Amino acid sequence: MKPYPYLLFLVALATVVAVSAEEKAPITFSFDSESANQAPKGFEFGRTGGGAPGKWVVKTEKDAPSAPNVLAQTDADDTDYRFPVAFTGPALKDLHLSVKCKPVSGRVDQGCGLVFRLKDADNYYVTRANALENNVRLYHVVKGKRIQFAGWNGKVTSGAWHELAVDAQGDHFQVFYDGNKVIDAHDTTFSEAGKYGLWTKADSVIYFDDLTATPK
Repeated sequence: MKPYPYLLFLVALATVVAVSAEEKAPITFSFDSESANQAPKGFEFGRTGGGAPGKWVVKTEKDAPSAPNVLAQTDADDTDYRFPVAFTGPALKDLHLSVKCKPVSGRVDQGCGLVFRLKDADNYYVTRANALENNVRLYHVVKGKRIQFAGWNGKVTSGAWHELAVDAQGDHFQVFYDGNKVIDAHDTTFSEAGKYGLWTKADSVIYFDDLTATPK
């Protein structure tokens, strides 16, 4: 006896729904299963600009938002135009990307950032919060040149955990700081999918936890 066409339709629909739900499931990196003092698995590392390449290691921290581990960028090279990046995949175009970050130290800068639609270490979008400048900025980086196209001024506390997030949909970008929307902007520089991850500047020592990417 052949299956009824309606039954076949329901099976096909259920398969599409299941695949769609799986594709849009959040991808979270808590770093808690990683070994301390080692680079995290599944990440690539690079640097925009000059100076040292950056040192990304997993650290055990008592105040980690999801204990026990965080990912830290610990190289304090004070080259001003120096932006270490740590990124992963799969490549995504539209997504909600968030991280909890704590500015620990830095005399030149204390910037914690998120990169997305990253092609390589010289081409990507980045939003970052800076505890020395007390602001949040949104940039595109093209062939290593960083250009701001939106920003917000407000208190960013050093030595405290904050949440930074960006929602990217087509050419529309919304940035959230500690749960509040602080930037709403449009840009068409990068329209294709790319990798995503973390960013710092100059001598910034920053701790990161709970990096989460949700495809849209």
